[in-house]
Amino acid sequence: MAAQELVQELEEGVLWITLNRPDKLNALTNTMITDLRAALEQASVDDQVRVVVLTGAGRGFCAGGDVESMANQLDRKADAPPIEVTAQQLRLGAESARLLHEMPKPTIAMTRGAVAGAGLSLALACDIAVASDTLKITSAFINVALSGDLGSTYFLTHRLGHRAREFALLSPVLKADEAKEWGLVNRVVPDDDLQEETRKLARKLAAGPGIAQGHIKANLNYAEQGATLAQLLDHESIRHIRCGATEDHIEAARAFLEKRPAVFRNR
Repeated sequence: MAAQELVQELEEGVLWITLNRPDKLNALTNTMITDLRAALEQASVDDQVRVVVLTGAGRGFCAGGDVESMANQLDRKADAPPIEVTAQQLRLGAESARLLHEMPKPTIAMTRGAVAGAGLSLALACDIAVASDTLKITSAFINVALSGDLGSTYFLTHRLGHRAREFALLSPVLKADEAKEWGLVNRVVPDDDLQEETRKLARKLAAGPGIAQGHIKANLNYAEQGATLAQLLDHESIRHIRCGATEDHIEAARAFLEKRPAVFRNR
């Protein structure tokens, strides 16, 4: 029986989603993209899931799309569906990046080895990226004469500003420390410590006030979309009041007064 191309495991409120084609550096197939979107849609509304960690099996996170599969399709161009149909299929797959970025729960990319193409887009879509010191990260789209998908343009522009043009057009391969310096990853740890350090971070977030975390993400996303200061102040005010009406806020205030750690129940 063939191994599952996408593996999920829920551990103490943390959903670990693993891209599972290690022999291909977890290059994305249509099945993987479809399954990933479905998994993230479910995670975004599942009360048992407090945090999502996306990672890859083996020595790489994700090398992008399956170029071998793309090459094999060249011989079947005559039978290909209209461009509009293919574009719609790609757009549906790209929902994975939007869900990672916008779902009202923290998302973490646990990365090592190759991070490229669509794999880069998925990593950048997460709220926090933890990288092994084995990381090698690149755009790669230009190397196969493609323009980029799964939100790469949005995420690179917001992360790198004008430098996004250099990264996308020249596709330099950055090592872990360089990627951190550029702002593409948040933390770099020794490869042997990657799993444990990511688990610690995920558990810390999972123990936090989930409703407030969701509103914080919504505020940040609204700011990214070009809201004016006045618009953002209005947006923040409503969400701040909503958080203040939660049981978690009351618990946090009591814990502060009683000088003890708060226990959040996401209510």
